[in-house]
Amino acid sequence: MSEATPVPPSKVVLVSGGSRGLGLAIVTDLIDSGVKVAAFARTVTPELTALAEKDPDQVHVGSVDVNDEKAGQAFVKEVEGKLGPIDGIVNNAAVGQDSLHVHTSAEQIANIIQTNLTAPLVLTRFVLRRMLAKGLKGRIVNVTSICAQRGYPGLVAYSATKGGMDSATRALARELGGRVLANSVAPGFFASEMSAVLGQTQLDQIVRRTPTGHLTEPEEVVPVVRMLLLDNTNINGQVIVIDGAAGI
Repeated sequence: MSEATPVPPSKVVLVSGGSRGLGLAIVTDLIDSGVKVAAFARTVTPELTALAEKDPDQVHVGSVDVNDEKAGQAFVKEVEGKLGPIDGIVNNAAVGQDSLHVHTSAEQIANIIQTNLTAPLVLTRFVLRRMLAKGLKGRIVNVTSICAQRGYPGLVAYSATKGGMDSATRALARELGGRVLANSVAPGFFASEMSAVLGQTQLDQIVRRTPTGHLTEPEEVVPVVRMLLLDNTNINGQVIVIDGAAGI
């Protein structure tokens, strides 16, 4: 009989891109669940600041560009000193795209790849090294996109980075040997500025194709992220699509 012990619920979770939208919803939900949360974004919004000011012993926030490796590492050490060792990470920060591939410059492609793929992998490596050095187990949740599963015009580079993160998720699950559970959540299109690139006609078509009859809401993604961070499951190396079956 296996003597493997389950990965415990995360106690201190780092969330990138936690200032607004889905990131802020994830941060708020984890706080309400009693988890200590560290969140950063390029610009800290008043909403995120208010959460930190309300309970400074549970929440720590900072203005950090995910592409600034040294600033990210400094923030991680700052969090460890204030909240304790990080044993959960949500890679949510990303930039979108609003141009057909033939009109997207090499510089724009490089920026999308750097922000959505390279930066989260570098940050994850740094957190994992410190987590494992302390003998901790942990959990990773990568926020990717339905774009990685299906093709959409105007989102070629963006889709490539999200697909890359899904692939990295599976490889991490293998590589970490059960010490860290690594999974992705792949939301469908939100009614947000990210989906505006598709135009109203294509959004209406997505809604018509969706059995549940509506675009994805952040509140529908949050419980899945919480489950992957806190619940006792054997889910590992998976990409969980949350789109109301629009993509099937």
